[in-house]
Amino acid sequence: MNVRPLLPDVAPVTARTSPTQSTFAGIVDALGATLHAGSRAEDAFAAGTGSLRDAVYARAKADVAVEVAAAEVQHAAQALQSILTMQV
Repeated sequence: MNVRPLLPDVAPVTARTSPTQSTFAGIVDALGATLHAGSRAEDAFAAGTGSLRDAVYARAKADVAVEVAAAEVQHAAQALQSILTMQV
């Protein structure tokens, strides 16, 4: 029996934050870059220089990033609310 390691379908991402930049700021910057890439792809399609496939893919990727960020913020808010309602 041969076992091959499971490889993800996406390219590995390296951290691009500087040592002075906080992790949260890096996450927000990455989310902003993803949203900006989606807008650029849509603008390129509207201008006739990009493809519909690229525009749809970039927008879907941006939408997923926003949904994940919103879910994480909601989860963090619920955790904070649980901590704040604890009796001491």
